[in-house]
Amino acid sequence: MAPANLTRLASFGSSYPRAADAIALASGVLLCLAFAPVGWFPLAFVCPALLFVLWHGATPARAAWRGFLFGLGLFGLGASWVYVSLHNFGNMAAPLAGLATFFFVAILAVSPALAGWAQARLARGHEDDPGLVHYFLVLPALWVLQEWLRGAFLSGFPWLHLGYSQIDTLLAGFAPWLGVYGVSLVTAMVAAALSAALLRPARVWRAAAILIVAVTLLGYALGRVEWSVPADGALRVALVQGNVPLRIKWAARYRDEIVARYLARSRTALDADLVVWPEAAVPAYLDETGGLRAELRMLAGSSQTAFLTGIVERERGRHYNSVLLVSRDGEATYRKRHLVPFGEYLPLKPWLQWLLDYLQIPMSDFTPGPPVQAALAVKGQKLGISVCYEDAFGEEVIRTLPTASVLVNVSEDAWFGDSLAPHQRLQMARMRALETARPMVRSANTGPSAVIDHRGVVLARSQQFEELVLRAEVVPRAGVTPYVRVGNLLVVILALFLVVAGWGWRRTRP
Repeated sequence: MAPANLTRLASFGSSYPRAADAIALASGVLLCLAFAPVGWFPLAFVCPALLFVLWHGATPARAAWRGFLFGLGLFGLGASWVYVSLHNFGNMAAPLAGLATFFFVAILAVSPALAGWAQARLARGHEDDPGLVHYFLVLPALWVLQEWLRGAFLSGFPWLHLGYSQIDTLLAGFAPWLGVYGVSLVTAMVAAALSAALLRPARVWRAAAILIVAVTLLGYALGRVEWSVPADGALRVALVQGNVPLRIKWAARYRDEIVARYLARSRTALDADLVVWPEAAVPAYLDETGGLRAELRMLAGSSQTAFLTGIVERERGRHYNSVLLVSRDGEATYRKRHLVPFGEYLPLKPWLQWLLDYLQIPMSDFTPGPPVQAALAVKGQKLGISVCYEDAFGEEVIRTLPTASVLVNVSEDAWFGDSLAPHQRLQMARMRALETARPMVRSANTGPSAVIDHRGVVLARSQQFEELVLRAEVVPRAGVTPYVRVGNLLVVILALFLVVAGWGWRRTRP
């Protein structure tokens, strides 16, 4: 592996820096196609591999710049729905919405930039030949750490992690063990092995091929383990997709019409054990819905059907984005814990209140619910409730386990319009089901609503922008996956260990 044996590709980044920068940007854009709704999962190997090649021999500053460009491409397309939310539904003028989206994307792009800078620092002194340990272990570990930091910093934005692209591949077998970050780690290992093979002579191809085959076979073997078992028969569910436009949802004159729409659809599904309405399906405060709740209690008593709906609570000047369960046994609520910054609460409110006033987004100043809440029960089964954005966080969903036997998510995806976001969110929900070995029921106002089994397979789903009732059966499950036991801690510790080990190994090289 002497420098004299390196291919011309190894010097491409230094010989043609502007072209290399352009390729980094384009690779980030192409990576979006690895995720839903396109799903070209091999791009999750190819695109990061190209970036790793472009990092070869680069200074820390140049590596950070290329990581930043890669992030601009990835999030510029993959999170383009932010513009839709701000402009189409947040009443922000197009130029200002475009500028705000650009700054948001630029902030996200800092995370791959940090990974590029860190790997270049670790390779310093061996830029021309950092070694297979650097490629096979250090690069994947740094990639996962930057994803984890992005998913935790300032409430977190865990979007477009590499692992989500592998939900339908053998690498998904790592999910019940290490969660989506573990799947990201092995995906980045495959990408790094490809990059090393491109940069090194033929014998490295053999090592790269062995690593790729070993990781794939291990994923297959791990994926065959059943971590949960059926619990007490099937649960019949009916998801009511109201398809209520946001422009009328919070207008008082449409309230009765919206409630009547949901009730009419629900009366056709009284043979179900559980009827689920979306997030904030009832455009009123809980204390204003005495008549509706009385009618739901009557229907629940006569049909033995339980009703679950998103609703807003207010209490002593505080507002909660809640879920209400009405059954023959009474009523119970869950209050959303993990709020969306700028959408449900305002960071640095004393300085940014003007922004909230300008956007005039209804129901955008919530208080988080308590971290520990009693599970809601239907037909003897405990429900693991999440509201909209919460199911993007594996660490949030596992809070309800192992008690919960079924996961339920209620969402308002109308904020995203006809963009990539609803499809990306469904892909993330599938990963939550796989990580926890639990079925998930997902009810969204404008869709897609879906019923997912404990292996992340979609059993039934709706089309977007249709008013309908989606019916299916789910089998509640009992059991605990390794990920439920330890969450993200294990994979983060593993990634840190790999980085430290790689640094120590490089220090010992002559």
